[in-house]
Parts: sequence; structure tokens; C-alpha cells
Amino acid sequence: MAHICGPEVVKYACHCGLLRSISQLYFCRHCSKVRCSFCVCHEVDSIFCGKCSENIPSAEARVKKNRCSNCLVCPSCQQELWPRVAATKTSANPDEPKQVVKKMHYLLCQFCRWSSRDVGIPDQSSVTGFPDRENVYANRLQEVLDAYKAVVLAQKQAKENEKKKQRKKYLSYTDITGVTAAALRKRIGLPADRTHPLLKNKPKKPDNAVAVEEVDDLPEELFTEPVNLLEVTSVDQRLLYPEAQPVKMDKLFPVHKQLSIKRSLRCRACEHNVSKPEYNPNSVKFKIPLFAYYHIPDIRIVTVEPLRAGQTSELIIKFTNPTQHQTVVSFLEIALDEPEEPEIKEVEETMDSLNIQEKQHASLPSMTSTSQPSSLLSLGSHRQPMITIKPRQIFQTLNSTVEIPTSTFILPPRDDAAEFDDSGDTHNIQDDPKLVKWRKSNKAFIRLSVTPQEGLELKTEIVCGFAMKHLYTNTIFTQQPQKYEHKVKVFLTLGNLVGSE
Repeated sequence: MAHICGPEVVKYACHCGLLRSISQLYFCRHCSKVRCSFCVCHEVDSIFCGKCSENIPSAEARVKKNRCSNCLVCPSCQQELWPRVAATKTSANPDEPKQVVKKMHYLLCQFCRWSSRDVGIPDQSSVTGFPDRENVYANRLQEVLDAYKAVVLAQKQAKENEKKKQRKKYLSYTDITGVTAAALRKRIGLPADRTHPLLKNKPKKPDNAVAVEEVDDLPEELFTEPVNLLEVTSVDQRLLYPEAQPVKMDKLFPVHKQLSIKRSLRCRACEHNVSKPEYNPNSVKFKIPLFAYYHIPDIRIVTVEPLRAGQTSELIIKFTNPTQHQTVVSFLEIALDEPEEPEIKEVEETMDSLNIQEKQHASLPSMTSTSQPSSLLSLGSHRQPMITIKPRQIFQTLNSTVEIPTSTFILPPRDDAAEFDDSGDTHNIQDDPKLVKWRKSNKAFIRLSVTPQEGLELKTEIVCGFAMKHLYTNTIFTQQPQKYEHKVKVFLTLGNLVGSE
């Protein structure tokens, strides 16, 4: 028997047709679907520095070009630079022999041992006083940027004038809503003040780039002296300075550390969050962690017999129940071209409760004219999906068949204390001995039979698949948890085909 490990040998099928490991998937409890990173909307919650853990507003981060103003990284290996203290003796009066010890700071990389002294940066009296490399093209870039800003504002102003001409015979938007003209201009992206410098005084148009006919000759050192690769910068090192792109290592300067973000993920169908981290950059916890390995049984390959073409091999896989509720797992035949059920799923119990609330509200006298119907109030916590995502076909080639068992097996709820219990409690579950080989706590080892197709070449990668149906308990409704059967397609990479005995 061969032991197979690794996260990529067991893949689950997302609703969009992509195959991912369970650690890369999310599970939306509102629409009861498996989501991958392409099926969710990515939203930036906060921007922070990964070294000093300082939260930075988005406007300030945009001005600083998404770089931290305090932290620096090594220009050679892009690791963090740390300040070091060096004691130097100085004399206030040259006539007096008495010297004063002064502490000076320099930067050192603990990974590649690059130092700020290697490029001639003088030591500083403070940690944050290291100079930045000046951009020789700063004025040119600012002129081009101002010119493009003026073009964008002019286009927005032209669109606003066209809309005013079209609605001359109708009431003004500001007359109906009471919104001021300045607030309306700010909402559509124009300056609130009409005396803005970009509108009043247009910036000077930048000069066109002119080609130079005379080019300096190459230095003779390139042809006479051998190339020392330790003194020449790599492509990654040059791209850290897009405005200078130094060629020699002695021209490298420390780079400000790039900022990191914390993002929240939102389901595209029902617009509910599936992942939302804490705002504090020092915290690694999540406010909403709807990851798939918290809700869907985890499958791992334990052992598999040598795979031979046309011969049946025994496969043992482990199922783990991550939830606090008991589940029942069964196997189904997999169909790659069969579309899944529609995205929008109606809940009869929820709709019945909404109808009862509407009838009760209709029988009560109206209190005020601003009261909203109970259907709108009740739908606030149970929002229906707004976008229907069509399932796609799964492009995966299967070159082996799995004998689908007809019986089912039970997975008890997860119990953290049971991991340290060696009594072997099986919860008095009557299992099929042909299907369940061994179980402990919330884990069960299942025996399956796999038969590779005939005519396959040696060392061909064998892939099999089946559909797993398990009983899922949705606790999003606190009054009465809902139970329903959830189906997901699983694909296993068993290894390479071997020769006959």
C-alpha cells in the first residue's frame, strides 16, 4: 500500500466549475453554496503596515503611494531593515582632548547582511531620519498628472452639461430632494467649488517628448573588463525603483515597505459576508469565518493499493465532521455535464412565517403614515438572493471508476475532548462492515473500490471522483435550525499507474 498526503490530492468542485482544495473554499450559509475566490466580492476593510501595525486611512495611503513612511525594506532581498546603533566619539572643541560618545543609527538587513553604509548613506542621530532617493522626473510626472486630471474633470463637466440640457423641461433634482448643488457635484466626482484651480486655471500642457539624435557611447569597461554578477542588480531589484532602475548594487537605496490590507469577502448571489476579519491589525481572528472546512466534511486519502489498469484496488479515505451536529453521508454517481440545482432556493417555512406576519399586521390599525409593512421589516434579516449565478461545466478527466456503496454512514458531532480519549467509543453506531473499516470520535475510515480504465499507459495519473451528499444543519435561524441535504462533487488524485505483477 502507498500513503498519499498533500492538500491538492483531494479537490472539491465549486458552484462555478473550478476545483479547489477545501482550505481554499468558502461556504455561504444563506444560499447554501460552496464558493471559491472567484465567486465572492473582495472588499478592502482596512489598510495597515505589516511591521509597525499602524492603521492608515485610504486617502492617506493613496497620497503615500501605498507605502509606510516609517518602515523600510532591504533593496537587495526585500526583507525588513532593522536599525542598529553604533557608538562614535566626537569632540565639541578641537582644542580639548575630552571626547563625547554619541550614538548613531544605521540600517542593517539580517537576512543578506546589506547595510546602509554599503551605499554611502551617512549614519543618522535618529531612527527615522534616513534620506529618501529623490526622483529626477518628479516635476515631469506632476505635470502629466495635472494634465490628465484636467481632462477627466472636463469630461465630467461636459456630461453634467448634457444632462442639464436633457432635463430642462423637468423639475430639477435639487428641487425634489433638497440636495445642494455643491453636494451633488461632489457626489458625481466634480469639485464642489467652481473656483477650483483645475477648473479656473487649467494647468500647462506638458511638453511633448523629443527624441535625442546623439547618444552617448557605451563605456569601454563593458568590453574590456569581465562582468561581476555580484555587482549587477537583478530585474526585481531594478523594478523597486521604476523611476531610476539602478544597474549597479552601489546605487540601491532603502525602499519604504508596501502596505497590507484586510479584506472582507461577500457572496455575489445573496450579498452576505462569508469572511470578515477584525479591524485591529494585531488580531488574526475573524468576525465572520464561513470557511468550507467548518461546515463540509473533510476528506483525506489514507492508503491506496497499487493501481493497475483494469484491476480493482482498495482505497481507504477518512471523513471528518467539523460541525457540532450529527450528519449522515452517502455516495452518489458523479456527472460532470449535469448542471446543479438553481441558485435561488425558496424556504417554505420562512415564506409561511412572512405571510402570517403580514396578515397580523393587516389586522392591526395603522399607527402612523411612516410605518413600513412587516414584510419589509422581516426581510431585513432574511434577504433573498439578488443575482442568479448559472453553474458551469466541470472540465476534469476521470480515468477510473469508483464502486458507489449503497449504504450510508453516520458521523458524530465534533468533540474536542474526544481527541484525548483512548477508550475507542463508537457511540453505539451499527455500521456496515464492508463500508466502514474503523471509526473514532467524529472520524470514520471508509473502504472503497477503484478500478482504473484499461489501455492506460504506465505512470499515468489516476483521478477518480464521486458526489458526496451529507446532512447539513443550518443554525442561521436561531428559533429552529433547518436541516437539508447538501451535495458536493469530490475529485481524488490517487497516484500513478504501475505495471502488472
